[in-house]
Amino acid sequence: MFPIAKRALPYVDAFGLGTLRYLFGSVLFIALLWAIEGRQALRFDGRVVPAAVFGVIGITGFNVLVWYGLTATRPEHAAIIMSLQTPLIALAVWLLRGQRPAPFVLACIGAALAGVFLVVTKGDPASAFDGGYLWGDVLVLLGAMSWVTYTLAAGRFGGWSPLRLTVLTCIPGALGLLIANGIAIAFGVATLPSAAAIASVGWQIAYFSTCTVVLGVLGFNFGVKYLGPLNTMLMLNLVPLCVFAIEAWLGREFAAIELAGAALVIGALVANNLYQRRISVRA
Repeated sequence: MFPIAKRALPYVDAFGLGTLRYLFGSVLFIALLWAIEGRQALRFDGRVVPAAVFGVIGITGFNVLVWYGLTATRPEHAAIIMSLQTPLIALAVWLLRGQRPAPFVLACIGAALAGVFLVVTKGDPASAFDGGYLWGDVLVLLGAMSWVTYTLAAGRFGGWSPLRLTVLTCIPGALGLLIANGIAIAFGVATLPSAAAIASVGWQIAYFSTCTVVLGVLGFNFGVKYLGPLNTMLMLNLVPLCVFAIEAWLGREFAAIELAGAALVIGALVANNLYQRRISVRA
């Protein structure tokens, strides 16, 4: 998603691209839910408020923050920051539920944060300000926190299938994106994309709608249910690996310290996952 989005943003801005991918994706989601679970599955059954709240936080917040942040930073920065969702979940559980992570987990979180620091700054904190990257990185981090909130919301919708949860949170999330886009246009932050601009990135929008929305979000929610948040987040460690590989294939050259930072992040997250598995087996 990140390398393709970075190259599509010059044609359709962050607000327009995020809105289009979820408007088309939501239509596909609704058709899929209707076909598999029937029309009655489209009812909120008294949960419209929490579904709207978490949909706006997760879908609207993630898209507005990450996509707008991506205009000011690099794809590999966005990918490595998004991989911090595992430690962010641990910190959120500590903050909200008082469950302090074990010392080893805190050490892994510290190592992951140090790795992100190396990738973003290349070892020189002053370089983080070059090209406005730091502003974009902060927005992506806030977007990751929005998705963490959305992930933790799954337990509030017992009785709903992953497909139903995905669809009924995507609908208010897509509406939130449409409203955010309108506000951004009104304040001159975004522009209404022309038909020619949309057509120029047509295959990218089709890819975003089907692969990163329908297959991506649905697959993520199924993973959380059947693999658990821990293992699902472990699989997300493949995201920065894929992004670094794609960017290298497209001609991007990485400093050794950037690769070392990425390896430190992924190594810390894998070590944390293995530790959590060991604790679960003992329990």
